[in-house]
Formats: sequence, C-alpha cells, structure tokens
Amino acid sequence: MAEVRAGREVREPETEFAERSRLVEGVRAYGLIVAMWLRSTMAYRASFVMTALGNFLVTGFDFVTIMLMFGHVDALGGFTLPEIALLYGASATAFGLSDLVLGSMDRLGRRVRDGTLDTLLVRPVPVLAQVAADRFALRRLGRITQGLLVLGYALLTLDIAWTPLKVVMLPLMVLSGAAIFGAVFVAGAAFQFYAQDASEVQSAFTYGGTTLLQYPPSIFAQDLVRGVTFVVPLAFVSWLPALYVLGRDYPVDLPRWVAFLPPVVAAVCWVLAGLAWRAGLRAYRSTGS
Repeated sequence: MAEVRAGREVREPETEFAERSRLVEGVRAYGLIVAMWLRSTMAYRASFVMTALGNFLVTGFDFVTIMLMFGHVDALGGFTLPEIALLYGASATAFGLSDLVLGSMDRLGRRVRDGTLDTLLVRPVPVLAQVAADRFALRRLGRITQGLLVLGYALLTLDIAWTPLKVVMLPLMVLSGAAIFGAVFVAGAAFQFYAQDASEVQSAFTYGGTTLLQYPPSIFAQDLVRGVTFVVPLAFVSWLPALYVLGRDYPVDLPRWVAFLPPVVAAVCWVLAGLAWRAGLRAYRSTGS
C-alpha cells in the first residue's frame, strides 16, 4: 500500500510537470524553427528588403484608398480621416503582429490535403508550434511598420483629451487585438482538419476582419456590428477600445467599461481555439493512402 501511495504521489506531479514541459518545449521549438527560417531569409538580404518593402507598399494601398475617399468627402460615417486612421492603424498593427507570428496557420489545409502533416505528427514536438513557425516570413514586418506609421499619424493629428486610462488603452488594444486575431488563426486552422481546403474561409475572418475594422462601425448594418461583437468578437480588437479613446459612443448599446475587456476576450478566444485545435487534431485521419 505504501508503494501504491508513493506511486500516486510521484505520478501526479509528473503529469503536471509534463504539461508544463510540453508548453516550454513548444515555445522552444517554435523559436528554433523561426531562427532557422530567419537564417535562410538573411542569406538573401537584398531579396528580403525588396519583399518587405513590397509588403509595406501593397498594404499601404488600403490607406491610400481611404485618403482618396476623403478627397471627395469630409467625413465617412461621421468620422474624420484622423479618426479612421486611428481605427486603421490599431487594427493593421494588431493583425500584422498576429500574421507575423501565426500567419502560416493558413497552410494547414494544404498539409491535411496532401498528407504532409503526417511528417509533423511523428516528431517529438507539438504540432501547433511546427505549423505556426513553418515558413516564417519576416517580410510581414512591412505590414506592421505601415500600421504603426498610420497609427502615429493619427495620434499626432487627433486632439484627444488624454487620461491615464486612455494612454494604457493604446498598447492594450494592439496587443490584445493581436491575441484575438491569433486565436482566430488557430480556430480557422482547426476547422481545416475537417474541411481540408478552407483557407479562404479562414482568410474571410482574418484578412477580411482586419479590412472590416479599418472602417468605422457606423457605416455597417447593426446586425453585422452585433455579429462581430457577440459572435466573432473582432470588435474588441480596435472598435471598442478606439472609440473609448476618441470619446465616441459604440453603435450597439454597451456600457463604457466593455472597452477594457479585450484581454479577457482574448483569453476566452484562446481557450476556445485551443479546444478546437485539440478536437481537430484528434479527428485527423491522414489522407487514407
């Protein structure tokens, strides 16, 4: 009996330790794979500079389009150009950070379809870390740089009555927004275990989501605004916190303190995305060949 009790006392801590070790191992593996791709990228520095610059310019056309609109109107949905620049800069920067870290998740459907995911399953490394770090593209820094420049323009142009809470809100919405987009990337990848070729569906919520958030919610139908608030909570990326900073009301009747919930929403999204990922991974049956 003493041996059984002793065995229990040993096994339970070992289980908890194994879970923590697996998490640490996953982060370490992600870092090692990213470092490998960075070395590969830096071997052709001129190519990297050109692709990063191209990424910067291509994503910049989105804001150029908005500027062209304001060549004909003074406001869009009641928002001035600097106010929309705040929405644009916050969402673009948040999405850029998530796309840099987890943008490769949209390649999972291709791996499921051709069976190359099997090679990742036999390695003693968490599959999520391998998929996320696969073909890490440093050129995506161009999107982040462009978003930060637009955000800087907005902050320099807008006449905001700054308070300590509004100052804290800026990094809060960017980092929490990146985490929310990251959870959407993982959840979309988990869906591809079943759909096998659904990268377009995933892109509708990631790339499409950031495009949606670049415009004020007042120009969209109430049902759409409610959908991105209560169903897929992309509104917590930039709309709610940015409108708090601007001192504007949200189209959906919500209390002001909801603007401080992005970290909580991000945590809940990651829990749900993690559960979806585990369920999808368990359901994977290879290609059958």
